[in-house]
Amino acid sequence: MPPKNNQNNQNRRPRNEMPKEEKEFDERVVHIDRVARVVKGGRRFRFRALVVIGDHKSRVGIGTAKGADVTAAVQKAVDVAKKNLVTVPIYKDTIPHEAEAKVSGARILIKPASPGTGLIAGGVVRVVLEVAGIHNALSKSLGSANKINTAYATLAALQSIEPADKWVTKSGKTAKKVAEKVEK
Repeated sequence: MPPKNNQNNQNRRPRNEMPKEEKEFDERVVHIDRVARVVKGGRRFRFRALVVIGDHKSRVGIGTAKGADVTAAVQKAVDVAKKNLVTVPIYKDTIPHEAEAKVSGARILIKPASPGTGLIAGGVVRVVLEVAGIHNALSKSLGSANKINTAYATLAALQSIEPADKWVTKSGKTAKKVAEKVEK
């Protein structure tokens, strides 16, 4: 038997020590449900996961999916969330203006807050705002407490926000043109 090459063994790493890839998004599992369908022999159970992902730099996505086990459901939900990413306009760690949205029975109201206020939000709304990178905001959840509808209503409210440079003033000019005129 030939002697083992020490050079070759030094370059190998054990199978469980594979290099870990840096995650691009912060993935938060918000809710996991056990759902069932009734068949002739009884009930067949699956799991439904609600996942919120974001990069803390204004991009956020929400996904919900079902799987045979929890890990499969979470992974599918993450894939769905990555496909549905939206960019949120952030101005000085808050949102530029008040926004409200309604999805099914859940109504969400989000307001900008002064620096140092923090996130005044609870549950799903807080998670969505955190992973989006918003540090100061006020929110109120009105109507249904359904987590999936609340998450999608929060995302709809964030999507309805117009960035400050797209605002139209009373004179009919955009805020960007007004700012340019002031600078001259």
